[in-house]
Amino acid sequence: MPINGDRRRKRQFTAEAYVFIVLSLVSFSMLLFSARSFIVDFRDVGLSLFSGIRGSIYGVSSFVSRTVLSVQELATLRKEYAELTDRITRYERLERTSAEIRQENNRLREQLGFAETLRLKYVPAQIIGRDPDNLFSALVINKGRRHGLENNMPVIAYQNGIQALVGKVIQAGQLESMVMPVYDLSFYAAARLADSRYEGLVEGQGNPEIPLLMRAIPKRARDEINRGDLIVSSETGRVYPSGITIGRVSAILYHEYESSMAVELKNAIDFSRLEYVFVIDVETNDE
Repeated sequence: MPINGDRRRKRQFTAEAYVFIVLSLVSFSMLLFSARSFIVDFRDVGLSLFSGIRGSIYGVSSFVSRTVLSVQELATLRKEYAELTDRITRYERLERTSAEIRQENNRLREQLGFAETLRLKYVPAQIIGRDPDNLFSALVINKGRRHGLENNMPVIAYQNGIQALVGKVIQAGQLESMVMPVYDLSFYAAARLADSRYEGLVEGQGNPEIPLLMRAIPKRARDEINRGDLIVSSETGRVYPSGITIGRVSAILYHEYESSMAVELKNAIDFSRLEYVFVIDVETNDE
């Protein structure tokens, strides 16, 4: 019997607790809706919620719009940059072309000024190629028999204010000719020392960077030859006009056991920069 009484008391307590909770909730709800400070305006809640969503959508759309505009602006800037770069390149090319034309005109005026002082009959020509496959690495000029050129005609040039020997024509075609330069192994020319007047024979050594060689100089000339002495062509061989500059003494070669002495000479012509030459008609000038 005591056990049953305890169960009844527990059930009664549970029921009272439920009733208390329900009444408390109802009282709190009534208090909430009756007090002004706790009134909930559902329209404000909806407006706030909609404003938040709209703000998020606007932010996303603004970001996308700014991104698209930035991409378009970047593409436009790249296009303008490419156009400006191309324009600058064209201007630089025009500037280089203008500078080259001025330099070419200066060179031509220099050659013309020299031609006006040249008392020999000549044919002006331009070097248009080199023949590295040929044994003598000949120079090719743009004048030939149609312009009055013949084999063995001497070729000179004006460079750095000096009239100097280039070589001679070895093959005259109709419109083009081949010139053997002074540095060729097969080249020989009668020459003399301009100051002491001793004569000898100048020959090439196969390369424009290697000094020329003047052989067969009398040994008694040793004390009268100095580095830097001028060597010019001699009329002895009747191939080249007299007095054309060939080079300057760069070394003296003297051996007691040899019957003559020799000198090395630096070529007066810089063949790496040579563009224009004059072919001399020796026979006509002799007449």
